[in-house]
Amino acid sequence: MKIYRGLRHPDIAPGCALTIGNFDGVHRGHQAMLALLKNEAAHRGVPSCVMTFEPHPRDYFAAALQKPDLAPSRIATLRDKLTELARCGVDQAIVLPFNAALASQSPESFIDEVLRDGLGVRYVLVGDDFRFGAKRAGDYTMLDAAGQRHRFDVARMMSYEVHGLRVSSSEVRDALANGRMDEAAALLGRPYSISGHVVHGRKLGRALAETAPGRADGFRTLNLRFSRRAHAWKPAASGIFVVEVHGLTAHPLAGVANLGVRPSLDPLDVNGGRVLLETHVLDWPGHMGEEGAYGKIIRVDLLHKLHDELRYHSLAALTEGIARDCEDARVWLAAHTGRI
Repeated sequence: MKIYRGLRHPDIAPGCALTIGNFDGVHRGHQAMLALLKNEAAHRGVPSCVMTFEPHPRDYFAAALQKPDLAPSRIATLRDKLTELARCGVDQAIVLPFNAALASQSPESFIDEVLRDGLGVRYVLVGDDFRFGAKRAGDYTMLDAAGQRHRFDVARMMSYEVHGLRVSSSEVRDALANGRMDEAAALLGRPYSISGHVVHGRKLGRALAETAPGRADGFRTLNLRFSRRAHAWKPAASGIFVVEVHGLTAHPLAGVANLGVRPSLDPLDVNGGRVLLETHVLDWPGHMGEEGAYGKIIRVDLLHKLHDELRYHSLAALTEGIARDCEDARVWLAAHTGRI
């Protein structure tokens, strides 16, 4: 899949079949829409294309209004969203920066400048609740009328349901926020996961060796860190999870992960207040050595939530808590996967 930031790229294929949206999570409803898009693109002999936005429009307005509570929690990072779009077989993805200019663009201008002149669209597929343009003034009826004027087809896909439940990003967020990982996986069509580069942390896991009898290596972790920018990524899930790590060995590695801001630590530390995914692999493969994971891209599947983040008031208490989590993870894995 080819990825473009903005429209000013001479090699963006014109005359595409296009769908537009945030596609947070690329859930099963999105997947059904993308399958239809690919079919329509193949029928017309044109590339399939997804237009999405970064930051999320609600992130932008939350920052502009200085009301951070208006920002939605996010299911996926941009990296993971693009990865899933590629897995769905999309030919090209256009990431438009959502800024003041785009926020104030009228629906008519968006149709003329982006869809007609920028992309020369042949087909546009949208969801049943699609709105666009300044103040969300544009809707399907307006888009369909424009299609008739400018000779591109417009179609609308209605809601997608699984076991009577409408699949939507809001439903996925709710499941993740409440730790219902099986429900989230059913809505997504796969386990909920987060990927990224393994980075160096405070090395606190190694320091815990002093308070962890019988654990000379302490509780070393694989750290994935997220943006400090104004439109900071706020994950839909948080807490302590049983996980599997993909990308380091031929088979997934079982572990325990903390997704959140680590309330037990000094808020002024190197990661203070910043979302971090810290994963402790239960049985670290010795052949990788202590530094073998740094810089690698891994994917962490969050399979089961053990509990919310807890505040521990000493390193000894933190060590005991992590040890309990590791044992609980082994019990869950043995019962549900036959592993450990």
